[in-house]
Amino acid sequence: MILDTALFEKLAGEMGIELTKRQLCQFCDYYDLLIEWNNKMNLTAITEWEDVVKKHFIDSLSVILCYDGFSGFEASFSRETLADIGTGAGFPGIPLKILFPELSVTLFDSLDKRIRFLNEVIDKLCLQNISAVHGRVEDLARNPEYREKFGIAIARAVAALPVLSEYCLPFVKKDGVFIAMKSEKALDELKDSENALKVLGGKVIMTKSFVLPSTDLGRTIIQVKKEKETPSKYPRKAGTPSKQPL
Repeated sequence: MILDTALFEKLAGEMGIELTKRQLCQFCDYYDLLIEWNNKMNLTAITEWEDVVKKHFIDSLSVILCYDGFSGFEASFSRETLADIGTGAGFPGIPLKILFPELSVTLFDSLDKRIRFLNEVIDKLCLQNISAVHGRVEDLARNPEYREKFGIAIARAVAALPVLSEYCLPFVKKDGVFIAMKSEKALDELKDSENALKVLGGKVIMTKSFVLPSTDLGRTIIQVKKEKETPSKYPRKAGTPSKQPL
């Protein structure tokens, strides 16, 4: 499918991102695969090219606004290890991997069918140093291969912040960061998350609210620093964090 990338380039440019021809081709191929697989399984309700550009691709890349744009993120984390918790159709992990090829990315999701889709995307886009892992994050975070091994854990609109913190912080190594990509209402969750963050070893160091370019959608990014190790009893068994938030 031939896609008009002008809007994508414009919106990316507003965030200080200059996409190469190769990166644009990768995003177009990603979109084609997303639509192809979406006909077989429910990956996203957002299917029009311009909507996917705004609400998936640009939304995923907006995390760089935490770091004063492209160059700031590149300097801080482009060579880091990133865990995308509850990645779904690969957001934000795959767009960030396309933008920062040297970023090491692990995509975690609980649905095996989505993992098969992600593996095809990884293969067709010829992405290196990225993997997709199937399982419940409450179980995977206890695996020594993943526990406190990542410089960044990121999640996009997966759960309320107290629950999301229990899912994500166990993956983050000391002095690393957990980044929650949320709606404009996320600031209301901060007070409710104070106990969870204290227990899990995290501290909020930054919040940034903005409107997604060319939309009326409010977004808030919350950055949490991992100040100490997460106690070994967390996360609790699957299902407990959501039913009994800290």
